[in-house]
Amino acid sequence: MNRNIKAHIALLITNLIYGANYTIAKEAMPEYILPSGFILLRVSGALLLFVIFHRLMVKESVDKIDMLRLATCGLFGVAVNQLLFFKGLSITNPINAAIIMTINPVMVLLFASFLIREVITLKRTLGIILGIGGAVLLITYNSTSSFSLESSIGDLWIFLNAASYGIYLVIVKPLMNKYNPLTVIMWVFGFGLLYVLPFGFSELTQVRWTTLPMPIVLAMSFVVIFTTFAAYLLNIHALKVLSPTVVSYYIYLQPLLASIVALMFAKDVLSMEKIVAAALIFAGVALVSTGTNSKHNATISGKS
Repeated sequence: MNRNIKAHIALLITNLIYGANYTIAKEAMPEYILPSGFILLRVSGALLLFVIFHRLMVKESVDKIDMLRLATCGLFGVAVNQLLFFKGLSITNPINAAIIMTINPVMVLLFASFLIREVITLKRTLGIILGIGGAVLLITYNSTSSFSLESSIGDLWIFLNAASYGIYLVIVKPLMNKYNPLTVIMWVFGFGLLYVLPFGFSELTQVRWTTLPMPIVLAMSFVVIFTTFAAYLLNIHALKVLSPTVVSYYIYLQPLLASIVALMFAKDVLSMEKIVAAALIFAGVALVSTGTNSKHNATISGKS
């Protein structure tokens, strides 16, 4: 199978996991575990899995010169990203958060242009505009956002979360040409654990492990194994082949996939709005994926 097709399948699976995570994680939080404690649980649990698989499959070391970049990736891609998202979501509403997150691919495109000289093409710009239109249509269909002074701080945290993850996708990309993805993500989470430990330790120690119902244990396990370990690994495998802009674009598929799952379980009905939104998003995927990337690849490989 073509490497590009494999990368797109990996991103599709990743965002399907993320779409399911909203419902599953909510089962455990905040009744059984508080947000920062949950972040520490998912980071430490996923790191353990990354270390085990790395020892069994890769056994690759990294150069000291790359440690600063890995530490920065851990800061933006794990700690700031997750802490700000949970903090922001707790003081704004989910519709606001979902709308603000649609800015992520735009920020990735700008950061990639500035930091690694990825070309901003007309195709990619149009693709992102179509994606934003489709995602916002799905998110706001039969729902209302409520941007206000009361939610402004939470909205700001969500915006900074989107910016943080955008920076991470761009600065981690050069490491993918040098190391195995499992090596990169293991070190990123290793540094991420150091950053989130002070914020989540107290909350994690408050969890009453012996009295957790089995459905909650399964929900926590899903978040650690699938939402964190599998999703981050699949995402970074895709980033080895595709540009940061293409990888970030798949955020627009999350509301679409959530709608598809709801339709499958008869929790929603098909409408013209959903059909139009799906057409916009998939048209955007095609445009973003076929955007010129030659200069980006040359720059990364040192052949500019």
